Amino acid sequence: MCAPYAHTGDTMRCQTCGDETSPAFDDCQRCGTPLDGSVLSPGIATYGVRGLGLAAAIGLGLTTLLYVLLALFPAVDAVLARRAGTTDDAEPLRSATVLEGLLNVPYLLVYLTTAVLVMIWMFRARKNTDAFPGVRPHLNAHWAITGWWVPFASLVVPCKVMADIARGSLGRGRTRGLVALWWAGWLVFSVADLFTSLDTAKRQLLLPEPRTPQDFQRYADHYQEAALRNLVPALACLVAGASLIALILRISAAQQARIARGTTVWPGAPAWVAAPAGVGPAGEPVIAPSPQMPAAPTVASPPVPDGAGGTIGS
Repeated sequence: MCAPYAHTGDTMRCQTCGDETSPAFDDCQRCGTPLDGSVLSPGIATYGVRGLGLAAAIGLGLTTLLYVLLALFPAVDAVLARRAGTTDDAEPLRSATVLEGLLNVPYLLVYLTTAVLVMIWMFRARKNTDAFPGVRPHLNAHWAITGWWVPFASLVVPCKVMADIARGSLGRGRTRGLVALWWAGWLVFSVADLFTSLDTAKRQLLLPEPRTPQDFQRYADHYQEAALRNLVPALACLVAGASLIALILRISAAQQARIARGTTVWPGAPAWVAAPAGVGPAGEPVIAPSPQMPAAPTVASPPVPDGAGGTIGS
């Protein structure tokens, strides 16, 4: 049996968090991983999450960057509106408004793509924890996707799923604060962005067509107030994006390392047996070989005894 602790002299190293613990304890004193278990449970599929996690992290970085640019863009509009009031030329202001609208297109595309990547990553990472002995998640794996779409449940369920993934991959308490920071930032961002967007659109409708310096000044004041209001969702977006990127990268690395450690290689085994679990063609799950069960013997045809006419030249 592959125990979740590796002997290092008089201590044992936990396979979940890497901490060294005295063999006198039944559980890891840092993450609570039980001693009487294997690295991977036999017969349970595992998924590769490193590449998918990296793609999701890149998408999160781009989404955060584009949103912050859009949130602060009204400050540029305010400067152009004041300039238009002195030059009596509204063309730069109209061009800035068109550019802001065009920025929304790549933002929406990157946002939707990243959302899909994050949900698929959460599902695979949650499924992997089913193969980690001693891990007892509170919610089934399907909630990693459906939890985002169920009304009211979406306010809590994704956070609980991520907490299960982090606890099962990195140990108890190691990422609790990071998960809480991510979810608090996400909730503040979602609510603040909704209210500021609706308020800005409502105020925009009340503005007259700019013709006089006073009209342009009203536009400048409107854009300046909008930029100040957008500081709250922009800051919350930065916090949520950075903390989720850190979670995804840390969990992906820990899960991939554990899956690789749990893959047993037998002498003379074919190459596909030695491949790490979760690295299958076309992203298919690969079931890690059981550390406890030897490979099944191959049934081969018995050799044919030599006889007259049995071989050429006999």
